[in-house]
Amino acid sequence: MSDDLTAHAARNRAFWDGQSDEYHERNAEFIAAGMAWGLWQIPESELNVLGDVADKDVLELGCGAAEWSRALRAAGARPVGLDNSERRLEWARHANAEAGVEFPLVHGSAESAPFEDESFDLVMCDWGAMTFADPFLTVPEVARVLRPGGLLAWSGGTPWAWTAYDKARDEEAEALRADYFGIHRWDDPEGAVEFMLPYGEWIRLFAANGLVVEDLIEVRPPEGAPSTYRSETQTAWARRWPMEQIWKVRKL
Repeated sequence: MSDDLTAHAARNRAFWDGQSDEYHERNAEFIAAGMAWGLWQIPESELNVLGDVADKDVLELGCGAAEWSRALRAAGARPVGLDNSERRLEWARHANAEAGVEFPLVHGSAESAPFEDESFDLVMCDWGAMTFADPFLTVPEVARVLRPGGLLAWSGGTPWAWTAYDKARDEEAEALRADYFGIHRWDDPEGAVEFMLPYGEWIRLFAANGLVVEDLIEVRPPEGAPSTYRSETQTAWARRWPMEQIWKVRKL
């Protein structure tokens, strides 16, 4: 599989293999319950993004330690976890063993998903691969593996946060710091590569792959919401401007 990786996917694999243990130590307790979205762990029961998952085949893109997949299994789904980092999957296997559950955990890139066409009723991603893989590669792959009528639901950052990011302060400013048009890729000096598109580009990319937008949830965290991912200052910023978004798109 590694021979098929794009250069940025290989770079992100190395980054996450190296950062996995530190990431797990910092965030594992905060996200342990699963079935909660993003930076502030807003419960799925409040957002109702996925609906009833019972008896559905579900692919989690960038599953990490598979907190979501275990929760989906408990809700009656048949999950499969995919992650580009073998070390992240080791944490998932360890957690599955502790929980006494089993489901497939696959090492691979969302840019070239190792699954047959029309294998899943639902593809979901909580940041994960939809942040660290190129959407011009991942969206066609998602459309390929989804069954007709299937749902893609994913959370990630926003163009607002990208264009307001102040590198010197390592947080979002109250004025724009970068151009909106042309955003696509950001190379972190510490090694990771992240991706984002303007809103119109997302919509056109979905449409080109037979996906129709059902909803775009711009997450507004509760005042003072805890997070191991963002500071109190950033949470306050996110109550004024969208820092996180959740897309729901369906295959025709």
